[in-house]
Amino acid sequence: MDRVLVVDKPRGLTSHDVVERIRRSARASKVGHAGTLDPTATGVLLILTGKATRLAQFLTETSKEYRGHMLLGRTTDSQDLAGRVLTERECGAVTREDVERAFERFSGEIEQIPPMVSAIKHHGAPLYALARKGIVVERRPRRVLVERLTLLGFASPDVEFELVCSKGTYVRTIAADVGEALGCGACLGALERRRVGSFSIDGALPLRDVEALGRDIGAAGCSMLESLPGFPVLRVDQGEASLLGSGSAITVPAGRVAAATEEHVRVTRDGVRLLAIGRTSPGPAGERSLVVHPVRVFEPV
Repeated sequence: MDRVLVVDKPRGLTSHDVVERIRRSARASKVGHAGTLDPTATGVLLILTGKATRLAQFLTETSKEYRGHMLLGRTTDSQDLAGRVLTERECGAVTREDVERAFERFSGEIEQIPPMVSAIKHHGAPLYALARKGIVVERRPRRVLVERLTLLGFASPDVEFELVCSKGTYVRTIAADVGEALGCGACLGALERRRVGSFSIDGALPLRDVEALGRDIGAAGCSMLESLPGFPVLRVDQGEASLLGSGSAITVPAGRVAAATEEHVRVTRDGVRLLAIGRTSPGPAGERSLVVHPVRVFEPV
């Protein structure tokens, strides 16, 4: 039951709530998720079962796509509508063109200061726990990539947008920063995650349908090997598999895998099961060979 499932998370549940409900319905001991969604957000949540829980770090490296709504003229302590209102300002003079120009400022590589209401830890304590106590600490800016920030609709004070961004991007913070750039403040009103890497909302299952599968949850989703289509595949023989399984690197002709150096690869023996995730480096024969270092091994050898 080592699977990756795409669940359409409903509003009002934490990502951990979804994991717990699926763990109970499937009676499974190993269930996790990749890429946290706030309780107020909906959409694509990747649920991992069995050995697939060890894929989380690789699945979250991919870009994400969102559709959302921001409310101009209001700021909150959580940067969304769930938080305590801090300010209310007039926004009637803001035009569509103003919003489009502000969006341009937050496209490309930008720096964000993570919100206090987040899971980032400060001396071992998550920021949201400190925020509940009224404690505000200094946070270091983080560099993220906004591939696309598009205005879909504008009827002040409501702004509808689409966003494609890198991992680690706080959409709430983009809404708050756009509001400050406009001089009126803003907060996130609603958010739907439409895509994580190659996993789209079009292929997502409602949570109730996943729960209804019970112990048959293994029939849903995709295999570990299929879950990382962006990683080239390397098929190995038994001897190579044994070396990788024991933590040793192997050297292969570059023609055996369509991978560049410093790239992750999916390692398999039979083309069905994922043996390991490897990372490539230049081989002794220059461009004619690659060294594959095991990063994570899944199958016993």
